[in-house]
Amino acid sequence: MRNWISFPRVEGEASRQAHCDLPEGTYEREVGREGFFGPATQLHHRHPPTAWTRFEGPLRPRAFDLNKIDRAQGSPWSAPRILGNAATQIRFWRTEGRMAELARNADGDDVLFVHSGAGHLFCDYGHLVFRDGDYILIPRGTAWRLECDGATRILLVEATNDAFKLPAKGPVGTHAIFDPAILDTPRIDEAFRDQQDDNEWAVARSSGGRPARRDRVGRLRRQLEIEGLRNTTDETRLAQGRRA
Repeated sequence: MRNWISFPRVEGEASRQAHCDLPEGTYEREVGREGFFGPATQLHHRHPPTAWTRFEGPLRPRAFDLNKIDRAQGSPWSAPRILGNAATQIRFWRTEGRMAELARNADGDDVLFVHSGAGHLFCDYGHLVFRDGDYILIPRGTAWRLECDGATRILLVEATNDAFKLPAKGPVGTHAIFDPAILDTPRIDEAFRDQQDDNEWAVARSSGGRPARRDRVGRLRRQLEIEGLRNTTDETRLAQGRRA
């Protein structure tokens, strides 16, 4: 395991703690590595570092008004892709009612953040009730579908060729960021068993970051017919967290 080269230092007039008690009349800019998890430097400016006067070329800040996406889509893979690169795909999905086919992502884990709406998730692991403010983690390769109680808006974030994990919490303890006690997992309950049938179901598979086409749609004779399961690790492979 390799460690970052670390040499904490302070030059000039700076705050003792990051993001707190900035020197009077200054504006903070943070330069970091690997998002929130690597080393970082807080620079204090006399003028706002975001006070750009003009931009030339395609590389520029952008603001996306996702309220203009007003068309409901029956499949998450038909939802407009807002941003994407080799590491992630981000879609904004408006949907409602009952999905007519199962979804399965062959590229990576998905996190669904429910902006508004409520309903039921049915997947290989069982049945889970969701509502606005929930985060739902769906592991790669899981077959799933939603039954929404009404109009629902969801942000989908894919960890392409990867899995969502938690950072090492160190001395701050296991309750940092969120309390694991609030996590819910799908249950093989009465609602899950009641939705099982003998009809043929389509499975729309996302692969290569592209929306599912008919050549990537398979069919199952029965949908989500799991009778039991047992986790072999300590990880909660599909969990729901609710925003406070």
